[in-house]
Amino acid sequence: MKTRFPLSLATVALLLFSGCATNPVTGKKEVMLVSEGQELAMGQQSDPAVVAQFGLYPDDKLQKFINDKGKQMGAVSHRPELTYNFRVVDSPIINAFAIPGGYVYFTRGIMAHFNNEAQFAGVLGHEIGHVTARHSAKQQTSAIIGQVGLMGAMIASPRLAQFGEQAMQGMQLLFLKFGRDDERQSDELGVEYSSKIGYDASQMADFFQTLARQQQQSKAEAIPDFLSTHPNPEDRYNTVHKLADDWKQKNGNPKLAINRDQYLRLIDGMVYGEDPKQGFVENSMFYHPELKFQMPVPTGWKSQNTPQQFQMADPAGKALLILMTAPGSTLEEAAQAIAKQLSLQPTESRNTTINGFPALAFVADQVQQDQQTGQQVAGVKVLGHIIQDGKTLYALLGVSAPADFPTYAPQFSSVAESFKRLTDPDKLNRQPERIRIKKLALRSSLSQALSSNGVPEKRLEEMAILNGMQLNEQVNAGSLIKVVGK
Repeated sequence: MKTRFPLSLATVALLLFSGCATNPVTGKKEVMLVSEGQELAMGQQSDPAVVAQFGLYPDDKLQKFINDKGKQMGAVSHRPELTYNFRVVDSPIINAFAIPGGYVYFTRGIMAHFNNEAQFAGVLGHEIGHVTARHSAKQQTSAIIGQVGLMGAMIASPRLAQFGEQAMQGMQLLFLKFGRDDERQSDELGVEYSSKIGYDASQMADFFQTLARQQQQSKAEAIPDFLSTHPNPEDRYNTVHKLADDWKQKNGNPKLAINRDQYLRLIDGMVYGEDPKQGFVENSMFYHPELKFQMPVPTGWKSQNTPQQFQMADPAGKALLILMTAPGSTLEEAAQAIAKQLSLQPTESRNTTINGFPALAFVADQVQQDQQTGQQVAGVKVLGHIIQDGKTLYALLGVSAPADFPTYAPQFSSVAESFKRLTDPDKLNRQPERIRIKKLALRSSLSQALSSNGVPEKRLEEMAILNGMQLNEQVNAGSLIKVVGK
């Protein structure tokens, strides 16, 4: 429920008068109701949630690389006094984002798609630009808060999305959607900052084309922070190239680095795509090799897996299933903790057994209070199952509107009752694909080079996008290219 509080003209005037601040980038006064101290606190509070959501990618040399370059760039930015923090998170999604207070995150998915250090540096400067220009603080002032890329928020109804967000404990600070003006300004700052530390910023424009091709191929929902609310990629490509050329001319045309080979060697061996050990979906079944369980995904439902939880959503947006670990040492403790965390009022419960696992099933209502009237209002209805595997407790929550609950409850039960131990060696030992860097012995087209390195025809375009090249493009002997393999 969203509650609006009326503000008197006097209150508005007081807020506007007391909320003016100087933008560090433009030097202009602007209305800012979020103080710098509050901004820093928001970042400090949200960073653990981001790390919990995705996990850090376990590669010390890669983490050192982003931290070293980030600190170097932060020092030449408009807010050099900030203590910046940079992380590579363990997600295959192609994304980079920043949250208030100087926290910047790159997914391994986007790191895999860069083809030189200059592309990385341009995007790093872009994200630091969001921090230095205080774009997220301005959004908070305007009450424009983007939503985290959760499956519930993307495809379920607003009521179910609200439940999913509550389960994620305030992750709304992630993936803020910035407006076109803010994005243009961050592009300008990305050019400035990356150029100042010695990189050719025109390479950032080339990377935007890789993003556009990837989005077109995958028909993804969106690529946060780069293509969703922006000028079209072609306009952006031309603009960033001009900004980079202008910076070079104004600064005496210095020699700027690209560092393709150095970057490719840095990411050699990086996990590409989904990492099976964290769980994967195959033939409408979710397998988790590390935790050694499996459970079905209802036919036609969409799913999203993160280190913190696994979500399945009815494509009509009327039902949501969430699997996550639960606190407590007993089934009853876990059920009570989940009920408290999600403001659930159980109406019935029973102990049972699911494929040898002790379990507790319950039905509950999520009742919320209208902050204006103080009255209780109906939320969603939940069919929950707490399943115990040794010391680990899982909560599987089926969520729908009360009117739809009778329709979906049998499906919620069917999924829960099919939760069982994973024993298939093929699934337990499934290995991820990894980026492999190959040095070409002969000059050829990229298509020929990929094929000669074992890339099947159906994946040639995918690998061309990964390399930031066209299939008919000629590559010289001695050149490095990316392929993927086990």
